[in-house]
Amino acid sequence: MCTAATYKTKSFYFGRTLDYEFSYGDRVTITPRNYQFNFRFAGSIEGHYAMIGMACVIDGCPLYYDAVNEAGLGIAGLNFVGNVCYSREIAGRDNVAQFEFIPYILCKCSSVKEAKALLENINITNTPFNDNLPVAQLHWIIADKNEAITVEAVEEGLKIYQNPVGVLTNNPPFDKQMFNLNNYIGLSPCQPKNNFSPELPLNTYSRGMGAMGLPGDLSSQSRFVRVAFTKMNSVSGDTEEESVSQFFHILGSVDQQRGCCDVGEGKYELTIYTSCCNADKGIYYYTTYDNHQITAVDMHRENLDGNTLIEYPLITQQQINFQN
Repeated sequence: MCTAATYKTKSFYFGRTLDYEFSYGDRVTITPRNYQFNFRFAGSIEGHYAMIGMACVIDGCPLYYDAVNEAGLGIAGLNFVGNVCYSREIAGRDNVAQFEFIPYILCKCSSVKEAKALLENINITNTPFNDNLPVAQLHWIIADKNEAITVEAVEEGLKIYQNPVGVLTNNPPFDKQMFNLNNYIGLSPCQPKNNFSPELPLNTYSRGMGAMGLPGDLSSQSRFVRVAFTKMNSVSGDTEEESVSQFFHILGSVDQQRGCCDVGEGKYELTIYTSCCNADKGIYYYTTYDNHQITAVDMHRENLDGNTLIEYPLITQQQINFQN
């Protein structure tokens, strides 16, 4: 399971956690402007926005989990198991396989506004990448510095929701996640007042009691509430260092530790990586489960007019800075 979030200070930041029991060999991957995408139904595209993100590269094709293009538009795909309903190819529609949805949007769109216009005719298909990879059941958050939306392919069709909190987890569907926030209307970063009864001398006995009732379990619905509360009340300076640090603290509120989510057969779900991309500058920051030192890859330090992928393997071994 996973969590995605947006954050804005002087720059716009977009990132996510990827929580799973194993890795597919994830790499920070830069796709330059002239790399040729061969889409299953939409033909070939070369000459598009450059993008950077986390991907599994198979047969020279970047299967992005999350990415941001040079125009500042970001997308992340998160598990949405049990609710997804992709379609077969439909004549007259822009058919896009689920595994190529992220690069398809990022190739063509510079903003959420443009993405929403493109989505009006898109049909997301159940086409597998190959016989060895199952069709991923996903929904997506698409965001820029001005707005965010959630995209869900369900039985009723392709649903597009405005996402005013700029957060996405997994199940249930997004409209139910938003409605569930009503149950936490009383949460506050401030100390609570005694609304229980004027006849009882009830007092606060600890700092942070305004957030009592904030869920702390690892379920996707609880993680949605926790990150939404943390993000919406987050305060930081607007330098790059302060903003990036705060973003990792926001997603750190739902960090998953090995052993706490048993998925059977001796395997545990954990936070494989956490990302934070400065979408304005094209700098992709990440940490991994065993390495919490922040690592950065700047897409603008590469040749973005090239035609071959640029890949950086993740630094997963713990990096410790000794002061003496």
